[in-house]
Amino acid sequence: MSSTAVTEVKATKANIGVYTNPAHDLWVAEAEPSLEVVEKGGDLKEGEVLLNVKSTGICGSDIHFWHAGCIGPMIVEDTHILGHESAGTVLAVHPSVSSLKAGDRIAIEPNVICHQCEPCLTGRYNGCERVQFLSTPPVTGLLRRYLKHPAVWCHKLPDNLTFEDGAMLEPLSVALAGMDRANVRLGDPVVICGAGPIGLVTLLCCRAAGAAPIVITDIDEGRLKFAKELVPSVATHKVEFSHSPDDFRDAVIAKMEGVEPAIAMECTGVESSINGTIHAVKFGGKVFVIGVGRNEMKIPFMRLSTREVDLQFQYRYCNTWPKAIRLVKSGVIDLSKLVTHRFNLEDAVEAFKTAADPKTGAIKVQIQSLD
Repeated sequence: MSSTAVTEVKATKANIGVYTNPAHDLWVAEAEPSLEVVEKGGDLKEGEVLLNVKSTGICGSDIHFWHAGCIGPMIVEDTHILGHESAGTVLAVHPSVSSLKAGDRIAIEPNVICHQCEPCLTGRYNGCERVQFLSTPPVTGLLRRYLKHPAVWCHKLPDNLTFEDGAMLEPLSVALAGMDRANVRLGDPVVICGAGPIGLVTLLCCRAAGAAPIVITDIDEGRLKFAKELVPSVATHKVEFSHSPDDFRDAVIAKMEGVEPAIAMECTGVESSINGTIHAVKFGGKVFVIGVGRNEMKIPFMRLSTREVDLQFQYRYCNTWPKAIRLVKSGVIDLSKLVTHRFNLEDAVEAFKTAADPKTGAIKVQIQSLD
């Protein structure tokens, strides 16, 4: 039975969302739930809340679903709403919900899990066998003005976090999951591959964890300059595709003044970059791959074997959001500089074009509906 407690803040604009399809079109159009349903409280089910999304970041996966139509086995087969990095305000709650109330500011963890499979029951719910991850086809995403979501996946924002901060908690969660599983420790020499949003957030986390020295690599000098401005102590290396894995190793170790990296945080998913890090890390070191790459690629097996290099991978995150909020609230991690471009929801197509064009210098583009 559906029943809601409606907020004193009324919805006044139609619900619109950002869509793509198998033909790689991108457009803004009306979305569910309709304004009529929203005005009546959202027709909520047990455990659900009705949300007004305020800020949403554009992720590389959103651009990939638009341009390529798929990421591995996750394929856009119909009209599809994008977006999974969002924060907003609670408009209404089902009477069964006691953790939130209308008017609360929240960040949205974009998954719904079964709570029954082994990964869920052992606390590793990112491996849920029946997960519905918002924005991964066929599950619609968060780039809408209004939507319904389980309250358990809505995290209250402290007063000193903006909606922009709240939306950035999703990429921060990706980095924190990598930090935990890679076991980055005080004094570890670390190389980070890729100075995109995930690489830069990982850089902030490695600095906060006391890793030293840190080198970050990329093919784009502009992004490396941004990384240096973000963390002045980091050393940067511009990658040339003509270089061999040994060239990459030598360059990284030179930037570290002769120290071999203990850990590589690989945030690109590019085969040549992964292979370069396998050659660069020390005996017994670790290559931790956060980036998303092709379905199949070649790796230097014997280098891994004879150097006892651990090659580890990551799939999304779990149990990271409360920690992410504490880190930003306390000032240990400052995400504000990473948002370089902002667009209104109605101008989302232009926002995507900006995010997809390296010439714009965009790091994180956010789409806002602050009315």
